[in-house]
Amino acid sequence: MVWLAKKGKPWCDQVRFATLDLSGPYRKVFTLMTPDAVQVADPFHLVKLANTKLDECRRRVQNKTLGHRGYKSDPLYRCRRLLTKAKERLDDKGHEKLTGLLAAGDPNGDVATMWQAKEAVRELYAHGDPELALQWVTELGRDLQDKDYPVEARSLGRTLLRWKHQIAAWHTAHVSNGPTEAANNLIKRVKRAAFGFTSFRNYRIRALLYAGKPNWDLLATVIPR
Repeated sequence: MVWLAKKGKPWCDQVRFATLDLSGPYRKVFTLMTPDAVQVADPFHLVKLANTKLDECRRRVQNKTLGHRGYKSDPLYRCRRLLTKAKERLDDKGHEKLTGLLAAGDPNGDVATMWQAKEAVRELYAHGDPELALQWVTELGRDLQDKDYPVEARSLGRTLLRWKHQIAAWHTAHVSNGPTEAANNLIKRVKRAAFGFTSFRNYRIRALLYAGKPNWDLLATVIPR
């Protein structure tokens, strides 16, 4: 908020889209500082949330049925990677294996339900119709509130309903915070590799060099001779 405030209202008024990672505080900041911007929920973070809820369900069922964390011989532990794969990327052998492991380790079908919910979230991005997307995410969010569904599904459904307009907005804007996330990750890797920096100037130079393709002609302008 402080950074946006320093930019000033004229600058903030020019912001057309604000991409968010399903963070309530960030949404509040953008609502306050850029009220005219269209807020867009980043697809990566939404699918990541669905996968996280799926894994939470898998671990809960694992502990409930066997009384311990997953061992390499346990059915649900063996299928943990298959669960996160996109359905269309599973070949016949992979789909058969997943079905068999779920049948062996998921007696009430909770994990299977969450897997279907995750795939339904992914299908949201298989088209580019904003109105259809809003209808899809609204109905999916309501359907997941069924009392017979696992608690993780109901939690995911509530999130979908809270963010339905921001989720559907992606189909109009087609923007992502992926480039920002990539730059932030690169900077963090540089900091970890150096075990921290005491000089912001050196930190900045190292990050720019690590990003690749530096303009060596400018090196003299940032490092004193």
